[in-house]
Amino acid sequence: MEENQQSKFHIQNTTATRRVFELTKRIRAVTGGTSASKTISILIWLIDYCQSSMDKVKLATAGSESYPHLEKGAMRDFELIMKDRGYWRDERWNKTKHMYLFETGNVLEFSSFDTYGKAHGPRRDVLFLNEVNNLQYNIVDQLMARTREIVWMDWNPTSEFWFYTDLLPNRDDIDFITLTYKDNEALDESTIREIESHKNNINWWTVYGLGQLGVVESRIYKDWGTVDVIPTDEQFHQVPHEAQLRRYGLDFGYTNDPTAIVAIYYYNGGYILDEVVYQHGMGNKEIADLLKNHPRAMIIADSAEPKSIDEIRGYGLNIIPAQKGKGSVLQGIQFVQGQRISVTKRSTNILKEYRNYLWVTDREGKIINEPQDFNNHAMDAIRYGLDSFRPTAIPEQQTSFGGVLPYIEGTLV
Repeated sequence: MEENQQSKFHIQNTTATRRVFELTKRIRAVTGGTSASKTISILIWLIDYCQSSMDKVKLATAGSESYPHLEKGAMRDFELIMKDRGYWRDERWNKTKHMYLFETGNVLEFSSFDTYGKAHGPRRDVLFLNEVNNLQYNIVDQLMARTREIVWMDWNPTSEFWFYTDLLPNRDDIDFITLTYKDNEALDESTIREIESHKNNINWWTVYGLGQLGVVESRIYKDWGTVDVIPTDEQFHQVPHEAQLRRYGLDFGYTNDPTAIVAIYYYNGGYILDEVVYQHGMGNKEIADLLKNHPRAMIIADSAEPKSIDEIRGYGLNIIPAQKGKGSVLQGIQFVQGQRISVTKRSTNILKEYRNYLWVTDREGKIINEPQDFNNHAMDAIRYGLDSFRPTAIPEQQTSFGGVLPYIEGTLV
């Protein structure tokens, strides 16, 4: 999903849009930093393409790694652009097939391509692959072979992948451009200031400020897997025990930052993370009501807001503060790094933060033992929840039931 929230509601033609429309070759690759309007600009091009009358009906496909990723990203952006410009008609949107039929007869469909088999569908005229670095090359190669005209792709250049090694050196039909936040005139001043405040973190600034290729070594977490759903006995009869909900991690937000709540399940020697909410403007009563409608488990929340914790506890929920102090963040990160972790595919904000959660680097590119403080809300919630399993992480504290947290074989339950 394109990072700039304001531009979604007030769609403007920007330098980014102009540069996208100037591309002419078969493969049109658009990389760049945060809030660069990459996805928005390509979607505007796709809408213009589908609204043009042609000799025969055309089919355009917008795809990414999963349907939840599309639903919260490109699909939502498409609808906002269409409504902003007065084009949207409810009767032309097929909710079941995720496709829009334009008055010209042309169609834009949204599809997920998380397996190679899904790439063997019908041919299309135009293809757009959003955050293409999250797709395997054999899938993309098959999709391009089944596209008659134009292939669009975009991504944040966090590290080198198959585009740089297999595609770019071996083809002469590629337009390749880099966009930055400066190409997006729709950005508000507060967003610009926030982006530019990270100039001292050289690797973050290289990728998200300048839109240049970064290095994977500065990523904090690696090798997390994905699962379609939380495993249960009904789904996996050969597995003796279903996944057990053990914690909720809660990072408070409101106006500028989202509230992030992550459910943490224990399963088969590892943990599965599931996004409960990632939303701006949530009050404590709304948080409590939301959690009351989910299975009960202990909530570990950001200790920086004791008043909010007390208020939520007053609504009858078992919530305690995460332990903070000198070295606690690094200790928590180290504990999380040592766990086997999977994430549900619907947890798009967790996956996005996980892939972009970096160590701070100085002006010489040397990694500093300090995590970035930017787009890390789900990462903080995960650390609060998982770190509470360390026996020394939470001393004897009063719970909402008036007792102390029990230990079983060195692990808090």
